[in-house]
Amino acid sequence: MSPPDSAVFAIDQAGWCVHASRLPSPNADARPQPDDISLLVIHNISLPPNQFGGPYIADLFANCLDCAAHPYFDQLRDLHVSAHFLIRRDGSLLQFVSTLDRAWHAGMSHFGGRERCNDFSIGIELEGSDFTPFEPAQYDTLLALTLALQQRHGLRDVVGHEHIAPGRKTDPGPFFDWVAYRDRLRQAEKSASIQSLMGFPFFA
Repeated sequence: MSPPDSAVFAIDQAGWCVHASRLPSPNADARPQPDDISLLVIHNISLPPNQFGGPYIADLFANCLDCAAHPYFDQLRDLHVSAHFLIRRDGSLLQFVSTLDRAWHAGMSHFGGRERCNDFSIGIELEGSDFTPFEPAQYDTLLALTLALQQRHGLRDVVGHEHIAPGRKTDPGPFFDWVAYRDRLRQAEKSASIQSLMGFPFFA
């Protein structure tokens, strides 16, 4: 589902974004502490690698990927993963897991002295790669979604997968514009009177 012209999203009481297409994934479970949702993790994903479009990402998260459809998929045969959200290249938004539940997106990870970031984070996948700039429509949707998640859950920090699993993961990669995202978010937070996210992973 594409973002509305107003670009204002909302997360309902069950943890679902009312502006997203809902495709529930079986790869999720209960959080150890249901009220402990403080971190936003941004990823990139493309299946096959560096190719965009098609049903393959959603199929992977639903455990119904046709592993014979592409040689790369054979290594994903026993993989069980998910994310809360996927933002397509055109800015359309899909949701696979309620924000109240734990999606399986971060793997072995640590942040702020804590391990197992899946326990306390929300994961957003951007359809993309480490080698291609993201689309303006994706940033528009990401901004609106971030604001909605802040209002609903009081998030405190936002990072990339690369920052919580250094040496193991590289996403969202060098083409994600952290500075533009931060600046637009700060402006929107002031307009909406939302408390600003505290931490951003900037490295000068």
